Amino acid sequence: MYKQILVPVDLADTDLAKPAIATAVSMAKTSGGTVRLVNVLPMTPVMLAEYVPPDFDVQQRKSSEEALAIIAKECGLDATHVSWTVRQGGIYHEVLEQAKAINADLIVMSSHRPAMRTYFLGSNAGHVVRYAKCSVLVVRNPHANEK
Repeated sequence: MYKQILVPVDLADTDLAKPAIATAVSMAKTSGGTVRLVNVLPMTPVMLAEYVPPDFDVQQRKSSEEALAIIAKECGLDATHVSWTVRQGGIYHEVLEQAKAINADLIVMSSHRPAMRTYFLGSNAGHVVRYAKCSVLVVRNPHANEK
């Protein structure tokens, strides 16, 4: 079935990612595949660069890597079947680039509750679905409509 599964994780809202991670882990266990978690850090705007510490990007990356390591450890997969990486740039672009880099055959991602603005602007999940070279499974939070 699926051997290389990529799961984008927004560390600012890890509860949103939990259903996607659980789905990816279940699929990986069934097929003997691997899960790769990816977090994308935004680029620091040039106009803010003078106001943040010189090693701000390094600190952000380290913090993200530590958080992904914890998620990977707690996901329920053997350590040989789960990995993680942190990329920097535009979210959907970096997710697609990571999928290409690992030759992913499935991207499993969560999506925010639909809103009117996403019909016009498009969401990161929407861009990934449209432009991915592999299958994409968008997992909705079962409690999203309760808010």
